[in-house]
Amino acid sequence: MRRSAGCALLLLALSGQALAQSSEEQILRQEIEALRQRYEAQQNALMILEQRLRQLEGPSSAAPARQQPAATQVASASSAGGGYGQSLRDGSEQAPSVEALYQEASGFFGGGRFSLEPGFTYSHYDTRQLFLNGFLALDAIFLGNLGVDEINADTFTFDLTARYNWRQRWQFDINVPYIYRETTYQSAGAGGASNSYSEATVKGDPELGDISVGVAYKFLDEGPSRPDAVVSLRVKAPTGNHPYGIKLHQVPGNDNLTVPDSLPTGNGVWATTAGLSLVKTVDPAVLFGNIAYTHNFARNFGDISSQQGVAVPGRVDLGDYFQFGLGMAFALNERMSMSMSFSELISRSSRIKYREGNWQTVNGSDANAAYFNIGMTLAASDRLTVVPNLSIGLTPDAPDFSVSLKFPYYF
Repeated sequence: MRRSAGCALLLLALSGQALAQSSEEQILRQEIEALRQRYEAQQNALMILEQRLRQLEGPSSAAPARQQPAATQVASASSAGGGYGQSLRDGSEQAPSVEALYQEASGFFGGGRFSLEPGFTYSHYDTRQLFLNGFLALDAIFLGNLGVDEINADTFTFDLTARYNWRQRWQFDINVPYIYRETTYQSAGAGGASNSYSEATVKGDPELGDISVGVAYKFLDEGPSRPDAVVSLRVKAPTGNHPYGIKLHQVPGNDNLTVPDSLPTGNGVWATTAGLSLVKTVDPAVLFGNIAYTHNFARNFGDISSQQGVAVPGRVDLGDYFQFGLGMAFALNERMSMSMSFSELISRSSRIKYREGNWQTVNGSDANAAYFNIGMTLAASDRLTVVPNLSIGLTPDAPDFSVSLKFPYYF
């Protein structure tokens, strides 16, 4: 009897230990699954943030160029006083700054039919985020891990734009950019220690970006009660390196910091933009505005995972975005003019879908980027114009600033 009782107790003990191990194993599996889902969410977020950064950098650097059609109308602003605008309308000799303004616009009012415009743009973007992984005890004490991440991104764009003007109504253009990117990722809070800090810099050789072509048509001439009006259509091809499938690796010594193996130079999808620009002379200045909507086409990729050693095919649907801008321009003297404007970009959230899965909205992929732009136009010669521009970001989603310098040459 005693032996039987002892065996029964031993079996009960072993059974209890097995149940405890099974329960502990289940808890560990649940924790691993939660960590895996969190890791995948962070990977997807970083991938979309890289794409969004490219998207925001593009409009910010292009915004001054879109304003130029309005700036070129400055000459007619003083027509009431028999100044620059009147000389243009009468066909007499105009001041170099006025001619440069007209040429730099979209070419509708310039004497040249063909132009080449080399340009350089530098954009800087930095952002900081505080990550809390834990819970608040007694409404005052935070228990868990704390991390501070910072991203500093510098983008150098060298591009060449060719334009052809036909019958002072139509304009056709093509833009070919080459992009160099350098991004520094910094993180604090490794292992839960707030004084543990590390950083890693990712660089890339200059690579081809997304090539775009456009057509514009001036369908309305300015009158006493109506503005000049131009409609445009632009198509962008995914010729740059896309951000999908770029693998992430953890920086040694900091389990909070993961960085990509390379940096993209394009969005990876086809996109089309439809726009409308209006220009109205209000002596002694010119007021202008523009509005545009960009649609990104969903596209399949052989790999959209950022996990090392894993290739997961899927489909990406970048969020469409809406742009608008308002500004004014005026001539300073015979060779120089100035323009100022405000522009804003509002983007919808992006979505991804793994093969045989459902669409997933990427949290934080929407954006609202506002800019203040100031530019000048200098008539260096009868054919060459120098156009510097500065764009200052007004919201956290916008690059801190962008500086561009363009040299339109008219044949």
